[in-house]
Amino acid sequence: MSFRLGLIINPLAGLGGSVALKGSDDVAARALELGAVPRAIERTRIALMAVQGMEIEILTWEGDMGADLARELGFVTRVIGTPQTDPSTADDTLAAARALKQSGADLILFAGGDGTARNICEAVEDTIPVLGVPAGVKIHSGVYAITPAAAGELLAMLVRGELVSLGGQEVRDLDEDAFRAGRVQARFFGEMNVPIEHRYLQHVKNGGGQEDEQLVLDDIAAGFIEQMEADVNYLIGSGTTVAAIMDALGLENTLLGVDLVRNGELLASDCSARELERLTADQPVQIVITLIGGQGHIIGRGNQQLSPELLRRASLYVVATKTKLNALDGRPLIVDSGDPELDASLAGLVQVHTGYRDAVLYPVAEPANQ
Repeated sequence: MSFRLGLIINPLAGLGGSVALKGSDDVAARALELGAVPRAIERTRIALMAVQGMEIEILTWEGDMGADLARELGFVTRVIGTPQTDPSTADDTLAAARALKQSGADLILFAGGDGTARNICEAVEDTIPVLGVPAGVKIHSGVYAITPAAAGELLAMLVRGELVSLGGQEVRDLDEDAFRAGRVQARFFGEMNVPIEHRYLQHVKNGGGQEDEQLVLDDIAAGFIEQMEADVNYLIGSGTTVAAIMDALGLENTLLGVDLVRNGELLASDCSARELERLTADQPVQIVITLIGGQGHIIGRGNQQLSPELLRRASLYVVATKTKLNALDGRPLIVDSGDPELDASLAGLVQVHTGYRDAVLYPVAEPANQ
């Protein structure tokens, strides 16, 4: 199972730094006239060299936005678009990020500065994990690794299937006109999900260094409830991890069945597949599931009520404690919906919510590898 890496390089990022123009936004042409040398591609090369030889497919834009470097380094490369101008512009970055969001990429690696981060954030928000390779003059956003080599190490951890936490990090940018006039005026533009070097059980510990299961379940429930939206149908699956969410909502729970919750109310309990399809027809649906301990199944064991028809139009919210994930010893999660094509579409990396605003990326097996 290849890791699908989205790649976007802003080839002009950081041009102004060496020629004292305080950035590259709107001054790239002048920087080149003054002899500035682009560095973004070489800095991206450093990051990607950490994962050469690994099973990676790079999804990217043609030319120096990513495809040239990916091919040079020997990666399997799928080009999904071409910049409209040469050199590329912010519009090309936006178009590439939007395309990668729809392409099934597991993570977007991008090289640039705060302006590039703003473009990526505008296009994808927090819908897909991202990681920045620092290549700009000013790096105030928290979505960048501290060095290109550090970005490569984080990426390698993900490709190897290690548990890597995801955290929301701020995108900030300076007012460049004010900056050139000697005034530092940073603005907040949003947040994106970024892989963070994983420190096991850093948030919730007891004296023995192990997870306090009840505290973790409470955190998982609080994180889920915080993101609930009005008029969305939440299908609450089976298992004690998911049951903690129903407890926190103050609702009766079917431990070995699927319940339907909308707008904070329990609409139906222990539903059949037909009931779920009828009650949620033409409405938004999110399915809340956990894995079977020791086995790793998230679909097809104990929740056959979740039909392929329903799964195709629903989003998945997977919950589990890190202790439960670690017990799999690196084995992937398994989907067995009865529809091989659907199972294949769900393969790859999935966010598993492991605490309050805490998630890790974990692999779901390809059908042939289950």
